[in-house]
Amino acid sequence: MVIFFFNPEIEDSESVAKAIAEVAADRNKHNFEVVGVAIGSSPDTARAFASQAGLDFPIIDDERGQIARQLGLRTPIVVLGTDPEGYVTDLAMSMFANEGPDAWKNTAKQIREKLHIAKSDSDTAGELNQLPLAPLFEIPRLDGGEPFRLADTRGRPIVLMFFLHTCGHCHSALAFFKEQLAKIPEEQRPELVGVSVASSASKAAVHTSLDELDLDYFTILVDPAGEAKTEFAVFGGVPVIYLIDRSGRIVQRVQGWSEGRDTALLKMQLARIAGTPIPMILNPSGYTGSDVCGVCHVAEYDSWLYTNHADAYATLVEHGKERDPECVGCHVVGFDEPGGFTIKDHPKQLEDVGCESCHGRGGPHLSPTFTKDGHYESTCVGCHNPKHSLGFEYASFLPKVSHKAVAALTPEERAQLVASRGIPRDVLPKGADFVGSDACKSCHASEYATWSEQPHAHAGQTLTKAGKADDINCLRCHTTGYDRTGGFPAESSLREHPDLARVGCESCHGPGGDHIAPDARRIGTIVSLGDKCDSCVILQICGSCHDDANDPGFEFAVEEKIERQRHGTIEPGTGAPLKDSVHIPHPGFPPHAMLPERGAASWPAPPLPES
Repeated sequence: MVIFFFNPEIEDSESVAKAIAEVAADRNKHNFEVVGVAIGSSPDTARAFASQAGLDFPIIDDERGQIARQLGLRTPIVVLGTDPEGYVTDLAMSMFANEGPDAWKNTAKQIREKLHIAKSDSDTAGELNQLPLAPLFEIPRLDGGEPFRLADTRGRPIVLMFFLHTCGHCHSALAFFKEQLAKIPEEQRPELVGVSVASSASKAAVHTSLDELDLDYFTILVDPAGEAKTEFAVFGGVPVIYLIDRSGRIVQRVQGWSEGRDTALLKMQLARIAGTPIPMILNPSGYTGSDVCGVCHVAEYDSWLYTNHADAYATLVEHGKERDPECVGCHVVGFDEPGGFTIKDHPKQLEDVGCESCHGRGGPHLSPTFTKDGHYESTCVGCHNPKHSLGFEYASFLPKVSHKAVAALTPEERAQLVASRGIPRDVLPKGADFVGSDACKSCHASEYATWSEQPHAHAGQTLTKAGKADDINCLRCHTTGYDRTGGFPAESSLREHPDLARVGCESCHGPGGDHIAPDARRIGTIVSLGDKCDSCVILQICGSCHDDANDPGFEFAVEEKIERQRHGTIEPGTGAPLKDSVHIPHPGFPPHAMLPERGAASWPAPPLPES
């Protein structure tokens, strides 16, 4: 949930509200809610503000500031995020861009990044080098003279640092760069350019403060109109540091300052933009993170960004599973291992299925025996197992994450990889013939009886009532095995094939031709679902029809929906009766509850009319 605290009488509220409204438009798509809290103003004023700003989400009246005080808020505009369990996330913003007409876009971008929806909404053109070009600006120098033009630095590496001359963290960063830049040969040395965020401070005050610490060694600019700050999205704590290469592209952004990992990464990136040998600085006792690997392994890192692995953690957030240990382990690096990802500490650099997930801690540099001769299958199946990854085939899946294979794609093909994220894949077997649900009844009488009272068993009849009985687009999802061997024949009428004119057993469990023969091997010839992950596997099966176009929001309610359909009486993989088996509709749900929003009438539906 995103909670937007605002005082409608504060000028900056308008810009932040515009950002919130833009992000809120995608809340159903990405499964989050937005709530506003109007503080310090009358309900009428807040209501008028919300209407003008296009805020279409619930807003709580906190005219007296009771909620704000209870949370200890110290500013009139705050954006907070909470996870499904009510814990505050790293979305906690109280400082916002306010210079320029497009300042709200920077706010919206930061909120999207904190919500983990920036990647999945990317409109990338598919280029391997996704480093953004540094925006250009022209602003005065602190000491006067010709204005500084960033465009004039093309061809030279630049360290651009937004700083405050009285900030201790800025002093630490300046001391670090003074030491590190001196180690780089002069002809390759990046130039440090500082932009003072204290536009009202005097020239003497800035120089004196820096000179006392022996840090007055770099070009200092002032930004009275906030031009550079707006272009580089600087509206929070400082320092904010950008490393820009000779081509004018941003290779690193750091906000704030912490010794340790930040300084190690900056040492490597400084060498990269300078063109000097890059030191390999890995975590000796834990996991390092893919961004560090990418300093040297540029092409591999760039190709990884186009894989589903690079967006793995966002899927957890979207489904509210970021605190579920059973799910988290396969969406992060080194889960609960020494120096790896933990739910409590949550090191952001270890989100997603990163380099060290497949290549081991520190890659071959620290884990030379983790994988041998490029054979990764034993690593893959740790997560891509039958419970979580039905239909996984190493040979066909490998090209989807292979650096070489992804790099060989055209930009358009790589862009399609991103666009197709989240689209269900066909995971059911295809080798056997369809036989219809009546063939299952003799052995699975209880399951059949439960299913026959549910909407799936009457899917064809709903088409007839809706006048869609001949619509191919509808028949594919309302029949069993449409246009497949033994399945519902294309160009046929629903009345001609009543057993297949419904969403039958094989629609979810796969074709049963190899399962029903008298001498057939029962276990392994049909897909059991009772032992499968609802989100990882069953959603893939259901989602091909229950998509956003036909059943919006289904993927975020899949567990509840599955409970309404659950009818198994056999222990998966054993054939033994299920202990305490339940083969009636889930308690509290009527038999037709699976699709209440689709107007499927009461069940059982009337018989099909004569043709």
